[in-house]
Amino acid sequence: MLPNINANRIVMTLDAGGTNFVFSAMQANHPVVDSFALPANADNLERSLANIVAGFRRVQGELPAPPVAISFAFPAPADYFNGIIVSPGNLPAYRDVALGPMLEDQFGLPTFINNDGDLFAYGEATAGFLPYVNGLLEKAGSPKRYRNLFGVTLGTGFGGGIVRDGALFIGDNSVAGEIWLARHKLERDTNAEEGASIRAVRRVYAAQSGLRLEDAPEPKVIYEIAEGNAAGDRAAAHEAFRRMGEVAGDAIAQAITLLDGLVVVGGGIAGAHRQFLPAIVDEMNGTYRAPDGVRFPRLAQRAFNLEDPVQLEAFLRGSTKELTVPGGSRKVTFDGLQRTGVGISRLGTSEATAIGAYAFALKTLDGRT
Repeated sequence: MLPNINANRIVMTLDAGGTNFVFSAMQANHPVVDSFALPANADNLERSLANIVAGFRRVQGELPAPPVAISFAFPAPADYFNGIIVSPGNLPAYRDVALGPMLEDQFGLPTFINNDGDLFAYGEATAGFLPYVNGLLEKAGSPKRYRNLFGVTLGTGFGGGIVRDGALFIGDNSVAGEIWLARHKLERDTNAEEGASIRAVRRVYAAQSGLRLEDAPEPKVIYEIAEGNAAGDRAAAHEAFRRMGEVAGDAIAQAITLLDGLVVVGGGIAGAHRQFLPAIVDEMNGTYRAPDGVRFPRLAQRAFNLEDPVQLEAFLRGSTKELTVPGGSRKVTFDGLQRTGVGISRLGTSEATAIGAYAFALKTLDGRT
């Protein structure tokens, strides 16, 4: 069961990056103070921790009511359950730092730290893609409803998060949803992130167009080239996004085989979904070959691109029929089409992550009562 995110409780939040720490607070699913940034001081632990405390003190002083918790994303690796930051690459000063317990001591508030991919997925499950799809199904008169969500982010890296029946799945070692470590379909000794990220799109475009990697444009420009809105090698641009979709789709298919839920995509490349989402869904709907040569679907469920109006209509329609219960006259409604929907974030990655942090705090606090 998802938390009541419309409660009036206030949670202080932080967006922790390698350069800046951006502070804010959430109430009833919306920011209640203007966000501001302080330097991360990534290589100086004393200064960095001092800025975290100062930032939350400033937020606390601007709030209309006392906060009930602190909740935010911080780079991995970490023991998120215990609030211990282990060794994030872009914050080298943090080596086995008990950040959560320190903030609890400083502020006397429960403090929750998670991975940004996890919180993105939880935000989309709480107030974004999951309720959006279920709302469309209800409006279409379908009996089908979804409770599980796999969220992936495509940007600097390839992140993931799992929400099962309203609860964020963290794992025993705080490493659930680490899809970036799935195998690269096309380069078997490489991890999937090298084929499903900003650098992957630039690398393929450079190779296909005969450019040096350092001369390759950013994915936003490559997308405009692929759409015919900017000068460049259009075929190379198409191939760069298609190949990213193939690699990401293979990794997502492996994950969704075990998870069985909707798939939502966010991150810095999500705006280019017209160029890569069809390849993701095509890969998920691919086939395996049996020893006798017969081919069969790689997924038990069929994947639909929910950004495509034709596929969305088929997804919502499903295969609904009315059945008579044996031995009586009672009727039941049954939708026999096993399916998953793949679509783009309805909130935007940053907002989804903030809402996820807020919802996680409230859900955890309510579970303690």
